Parts: sequence; C-alpha cells; structure tokens
Amino acid sequence: MRFRAILLCGSFAAFLAACIGPAFPAGAKQAQALFDPGTEEVVDYAKYGEFVGLDTEGYKYDIKDRQGLAAASGEGVYPSTSVTKDPAYREAQATGKLVGKHWDFVNNDDQTLAFYKWATASEESGVKQYYTAAALARSGHPLQAIKAYYAVLVNFPRSVGWTYWHTPLYTAKMALNDLEYLIRSHPELGIKLVDAKITIENSFGSDISNDKFIINPGKLVKVKPEEVIPPKADLSKLKVIKTAGGEHVKLVEYENGHWQLLVDGKPFPMKAMAYSPNKVGLSPDNGSLNVQTDWMTADFNKNGKVDGPYDAYVDKNKNNKQDPDEPSVGDFQLMKDMGVNTIRLYHHSTNKQLLKDGYDKYGFMYLMGDFLGMYAAGSGADWYAGTDYTNEEQKKKMMESVRQVVMEYKDEPYILMWVLGNENNYGYPGTPDVEPGMGCRAKLQPDAYYAFVNDVAKMIKSIDPNHPVAICNGETVYLNYFAKYCPDVDVFGANVYRGPNGFGRTYWEDIKDLTGRPSIITEYGCPSYFKDDPEKGEELQAEYHKGNWEDIAFNMAGSGFGNALGGVCFEWVDEWWKAGPPPQLDPAKQEPEGWDYKTRSKTPGNFRGPFPDGWLHEEYLGVTSQGNGSDSPFLRHLKKSYFWYKENWAK
Repeated sequence: MRFRAILLCGSFAAFLAACIGPAFPAGAKQAQALFDPGTEEVVDYAKYGEFVGLDTEGYKYDIKDRQGLAAASGEGVYPSTSVTKDPAYREAQATGKLVGKHWDFVNNDDQTLAFYKWATASEESGVKQYYTAAALARSGHPLQAIKAYYAVLVNFPRSVGWTYWHTPLYTAKMALNDLEYLIRSHPELGIKLVDAKITIENSFGSDISNDKFIINPGKLVKVKPEEVIPPKADLSKLKVIKTAGGEHVKLVEYENGHWQLLVDGKPFPMKAMAYSPNKVGLSPDNGSLNVQTDWMTADFNKNGKVDGPYDAYVDKNKNNKQDPDEPSVGDFQLMKDMGVNTIRLYHHSTNKQLLKDGYDKYGFMYLMGDFLGMYAAGSGADWYAGTDYTNEEQKKKMMESVRQVVMEYKDEPYILMWVLGNENNYGYPGTPDVEPGMGCRAKLQPDAYYAFVNDVAKMIKSIDPNHPVAICNGETVYLNYFAKYCPDVDVFGANVYRGPNGFGRTYWEDIKDLTGRPSIITEYGCPSYFKDDPEKGEELQAEYHKGNWEDIAFNMAGSGFGNALGGVCFEWVDEWWKAGPPPQLDPAKQEPEGWDYKTRSKTPGNFRGPFPDGWLHEEYLGVTSQGNGSDSPFLRHLKKSYFWYKENWAK
C-alpha cells in the first residue's frame, strides 16, 4: 500500500496473509433438498475406520469401511461421490451451467452450482473439500456443511492452499473456523465440536517446509440446543492474577486466562473507528494531502470549525447538497450516536484541543499511534530503501518520535493505549515505477523489527506506566517473532480481513497459545461496492461488519477464548485517493479499480480477498460515503452498516 503521508490512517494489508476463505456470494437462491444427505446427521467415524496418533505429528484417519462411510456422509462429504448421481447435478452439467473453472464459481450467485462444481472439481483434496463445504453452507445446507468442514479435519488436516500473494492457507484451520461459526450460528441443530485441536508449529511465515502438524480433529456430538454455546463466566467470582496500566486505564487478567479492559474501574469494550475524513481530490501521492490539509485542522468553509468533526451533515434525500432540514451535526455526533467510544489515531495528533473536545463532549478515548518507520515515517529513511531496523541512527529517530508523543499526551485522560506501527511486518523496499514498496524493511528483518518494538515499549513504560502498549501487526504473520521478542508489549493488535464470519477460532486461539496476551483487531472492514447493485453492496458490507463484531464480542472476557478487547472498524468515510497513484486513477473520482505495477494495467479491485465480489475496493470501505463528492468533506450518506452499528453498539 502506498502511504506517502504520515497523517493518514491505515488500509488493507498489501500482502493479506488472511485471504482465508472465499468471498461470500452476491446472494444465494433458496435451498433445494439434497439428493443424498447421508444416513447419519453426525457421522460416527469410529464405526468406519481408526484414528491413529491423536495429538501427535503421526495423526491419520485410516478408513476401514469406505462404502459405509460414504453412505453415512452423503453427497459433498469425502469419500462420497454420490453427487454425480444427483439429477440436478446432471441437468446442470447437461445444460452447460457448470462450464468454466471451479475458482470462477466461488462468487457465483447460485451456490448450488458452486457446490456441484467444487464437489466434482479436480483440485487438491483438502482445498476441494473446504470449498465444497463453503458452497453447501451458502446454499442453505448448514448441517451438511458442518459434516463437510469436519471431513477436512479428519481426512486432510495437512492440506495447504495458497493466497493471491503465494502465502500459505492452512485448510484445516480455515475449516475449523467456519465449522465453529456454523455450529454457533445454528444452535437449533444441537451439534457441538469437542476436543478439537489443530496445531501447526512454525506456520507464521511463508515457508511451509518446516511446518509441524499436531492434529486432533475432536468429535462432533449431539447436545441440546441450549448446550451448544457455554454460559458466560461470572468474572466477579474470579481472581485477578495480572494487571497492566494505571487506575484510569487498566488491563486485568483473570485466573481463567481471560482479559478485560477497564476504564475508571468499569468494563470498556472498545468500539473504535478509523477516522480520516479527507477531502475528495486530495492524495498523498501528489502531495496535496499534507499537514496543511490535515482533517484535524482543515477548515475549508472558513467558519472557524474543523470540517469533518463539526460541520458534516447527513444528505437524507441524497441529492448531493445540504438542504434546510439537513443541519451540520458533525461526524463526532454521528459517531457518538452510532456507539463509537474510541478513535484510532495512526500517527500522532495535530490538534490537541480537538481530542480534548472529543473526550469532554462525546466521550471518545483514543488509540494514539506511531508508525514506527512504516511508510518511512519517523525514521528518516528513503522511501524506496525503506526503514532499516538494524540502522542505529534510524532507530534513534524513531525512538525519539515515540518519546515526544508519549511525553506530550501521557497525562491526558483521553488516552486509552499506545499503538506501535501499522502492519509493519508487511513492509518491504521498492523501486520507482516498478515496485512501489512500503517504505519499510520489517518483512525482511523480523528479528530486528520485533526486538525494536519491545525496546520502544520498555521506553514508553519507563515514562508512562499508566497506559497499556499495543502493536499493530498485519494479521498473525510473524506471531512467533512477536511472542519471542516482545514480552513488554501488553496487547497484540492486528489488521485482519478474513471475511463475513469474523476472525475465527484459530485467530484467538493462536494468540492465546503463543502469547498469553489479549488482542484488539486494529482494523477490520469491507467495501460496499457491488457492481450494478449499490443496495446489495451495502447489505453485504453490513453483513460482514455484523459477523466481525459478533466474533469479537463472543471472545471478550467471560466467553469464547476471552482475550478480545474490542476492534477498530475500518473506516468512517470513503477515501477517494486509494485507487491511485497512476494518472489513469484519479483521486477526484471514486473508482473501484486498482493498479497492477507489473502488468501496468488496471485490475478489478486493489487486491483479491474475502469480499462480496472477491476483490477489495479500497475507495468504498466507509460506513458512510461522500455521495458524488461535490460537497466534500462535509456531505455524508449513511450506509446500512452504520445503522447496524447504531442499533447494536449504541445499546
């Protein structure tokens, strides 16, 4: 991602290691009955084979009765091939509806066709089973999908697929995440997964040669619907065994390993927003988006008030102008109405009074960040060389950058915690006009980078022991390095975009197992762009946000893995400069396309990923929009995702 100005907020990871799972389709047709649902709702695998080496590297499931297992499983579930006898499949095949590559069916409106295509595809077995299960889920067959996802754990736990950037996708972990989500979403089925554990040591990089798989697929069991989701733990009865921060802001760990964030002694589920209401037409790529046009001080209508926070208005009739019945309420009030309690600041602040007013009048706390050399910010490095974490002079400059912001803000009541970096682990050097790079070398220097992060955290705590310190990682890439080198960082934060089901069991479990620390999702979100159907795009964006927040809430203290502190919704309003920088992509136009530097051509979006049409469209990530851009930075159209948050965050 090109990030030429340090005052701007973050974006989707350029190397999205979390392209986990397919994008959800535009819409699924009503489910039709399965031709062969199998003879068993919950397959008793012990009847048809033997589990060998549970919880070891030597795990395998040895099938003894393949015919019996196929009959029990039903179509779409290994080793059954009964889908080829399905009359509907044969009709679809005969009429040419299944012509094309199986990958082209992932985002098909008709997920029954996607099921037929994937169930008969020539593909690596675990990947084939996973995408077959996904199509079953989306075509309205949750029970058969549960069986199909579980078949991945049993039969193909070592399966590896690859992302758009050739980073590994561990199919069993993907299946485990979606399996748990389906079980939790359909308690009426009365199915529970017990004792499952998929451990893949050395898996937090791109080299799979030294991966070590330790497998226990667990067991699906029938329970009463009310027993599917365990009751919440009563935290008041649990002993606090560890704290971080001070009296105003405090992290506490309970004896059951769950973590909670407290502000003035009260639980503070962090409902945060990434806020950067930049004026249409400005871009860091041409230098027009800079300190002078910074949203924290910009006053384009020259009325003495900061534009976005105080002068934004809702264009209710969407005529792209402010009518008499559309007052200037300001983004701060709109965010408060939505339930936002925290704003993420990516790199320092240029308006201290604005932050104070946000706290005093609207109750906002702030995540105060420093890029820590990402985008060459604070290090003095050349952009294309990138910040070098072995360079003592650059490290000294970055340390001083952090020291200055901490000294200036450490006693302010609105500081929630310090956040170091912004997915620096994706950072790599570049070459002009060929490979833009990211102004940072952390991807190539993980040992040096994470060790430096810890040094900075120790420095912060030496002058401010009253606030927790977090990192902002890109996904869980290099989580093992974080665990090894960052004992003084209190919170593992990560920008994570895994799809509409949330982040998955394995995200929270990996952090708990490797670090024992809590986590915040420092970015999550979804574009509202959907070609030819804006309403459908907004619905799918809202669905995505709902699934993401519900996953965060489920894993807060007392429930799930108990290590979620909250999340940062990315983002408040669409930013129009993010498709650039080539001249073919204009920051004065809202464009869905991206740019491929290697082919020197436009692409359908910025990156492939688990989004409504399979692409990330960075200029459409806001929960509000700027209409046609003619009255920027003031006009707001509220999207469906805004109203979902208003109903659920503001309770």
